[in-house]
Amino acid sequence: MRSDKPRDPVAGPDEGPEAPYPVRLSGPVIKGFGRGSKDLGIPTANIPADDLSEKHPELTTGVYYGVVALDPKTYQHDSSSDTSAVILPAVLSIGYNPFYKNTVRSVEIHIMPALTEPSPTAAAQDGQTQFNRLPDFYTTKLNLLILGYIRPEFDYVSLEALVEDIRVDCEVARESLMREAYRAYFVENKASTSKVGEDRAWLVSFE
Repeated sequence: MRSDKPRDPVAGPDEGPEAPYPVRLSGPVIKGFGRGSKDLGIPTANIPADDLSEKHPELTTGVYYGVVALDPKTYQHDSSSDTSAVILPAVLSIGYNPFYKNTVRSVEIHIMPALTEPSPTAAAQDGQTQFNRLPDFYTTKLNLLILGYIRPEFDYVSLEALVEDIRVDCEVARESLMREAYRAYFVENKASTSKVGEDRAWLVSFE
């Protein structure tokens, strides 16, 4: 059960990701449990987690933040003629979701709006929390760079408490990624290094 202490507004060091991050994950978007949008109003993209423990033992159950890109050959983020992949912020959970008592480990990714756009989770609208929603992109290949860890998994006394914690997760992820060292994973800036450039190039590569 989560404590009632105030949440930290950011996660991870200001200087940028520290080991073992960034972690690269990739795979086609698959059908999940179907509860993200239906029960919670939080659209998620699931990617296979079959060999996650073997390939990435460092990824314990919990909530993380990072950046994602979708294969532009099968998904266009907007109606522009640009066919390059778009890098977007993301918050994700790896685990079993104790509230639903899942027995199968999953990787569930919520893709957020670009950092230059208003955050729908900054405040509830008319008492309702709003989450970013994209058109369906099942089977599209997704590349993910995990840049940091936010918190462990918790069980909750109510669905509303779970949704509120996920809303805060989105804001923590967004504020964490707004820092200059993390913005370098979206576009080159003075915090960019050759390693960051390599990771960014991998993120948008869908050969």
